[in-house]
Amino acid sequence: MLAGCGSNSSDKKTTTAASTKATEAATEKKTEAATEKKTEAATEKKTEAATEKETEKVSSEEASSEEVSSEKASSEEASSEAASKETEAKADENAKVRVIDIELTSEQYAFGVDKEQPELLEKTNEFIAKIMEDGTFDEICNHYFGDGEPVMVKSAEYDESKDQLVVATNAGFEPFEYMKGEDYCGIDMEMAALLADYLGKELVIQNMDFDAVCLAVGQQKCDIAMAGLTITESRKDQVTFTDSYYNASQKLIVAADDTTFDACKTKEDVEAIFKTFDSKTKVGAQNGTTAQFYVEGSEDLDFAGFDMTLVGYKNGSLAVQDLLNGNLDYVIIDAAPAESITAAINSL
Repeated sequence: MLAGCGSNSSDKKTTTAASTKATEAATEKKTEAATEKKTEAATEKKTEAATEKETEKVSSEEASSEEVSSEKASSEEASSEAASKETEAKADENAKVRVIDIELTSEQYAFGVDKEQPELLEKTNEFIAKIMEDGTFDEICNHYFGDGEPVMVKSAEYDESKDQLVVATNAGFEPFEYMKGEDYCGIDMEMAALLADYLGKELVIQNMDFDAVCLAVGQQKCDIAMAGLTITESRKDQVTFTDSYYNASQKLIVAADDTTFDACKTKEDVEAIFKTFDSKTKVGAQNGTTAQFYVEGSEDLDFAGFDMTLVGYKNGSLAVQDLLNGNLDYVIIDAAPAESITAAINSL
């Protein structure tokens, strides 16, 4: 009995010991697993933190770089603007003459065709409509009012035996017609070259005084007048006008330091001052132009005229130069030439 009882106790002890070891092993594994998870979690958090710090650092550097670039761009823009203003200020300081930016008249330019050539009139009107519609006219104007470059136009020698388009002009009316060396430039001249091509003819340009342009066509010495011509009833006695291609006006040019018209806002304001002047006030204008009729008066154009003395010149440049010489008080010419002439004189 005792022996039997002793054997059973030993088995129980062995079983308990094994169970204990198994439990300890299991616990150890759990502990190791938990520790490993904690370690992994800690490592992951450290990695995330490090990554986040690195990202913040990069973002900070990028932001700093962007700020520097922005500041640099702003600085460069400010410098450019300051330089531009400085250039304008210097230009204003050096200016000798300036244009009063008020339109004194409203008129339309057209070409004057030989009355005996109705087919030329029809074809020229077709041509004007075409270049207005397809953008060619705008492109030509950009050569003189935008960033384009003028196109040089050459004239052939007049020859009765050839099929030619003979154009009468006054090449002292920039930007519509003027000369560079032996070549012609200007809006009208570029149109003349294209019109000759459109008609399949050789271009001949005859340069003459402005007040002879319509007369030359009226006497059949030329086919068409292309010279910044304003449509008037009196000129219709000599030529037949095409459709209009340009809206124009007259403007006043004064010495740069003349403040007489600075407070004026409308043409009525300017004319109110004109009405206070008498014959002692001398105004320069190109002979035979709307400016002359505006000062002297014209029933044809419904201009009442003024008491000022009109002094005529072959072209507007000569008139402005005489203003600088002190021989004139003012000059009145077409708006576009007024801008071109004053810019040229002020750049000297």
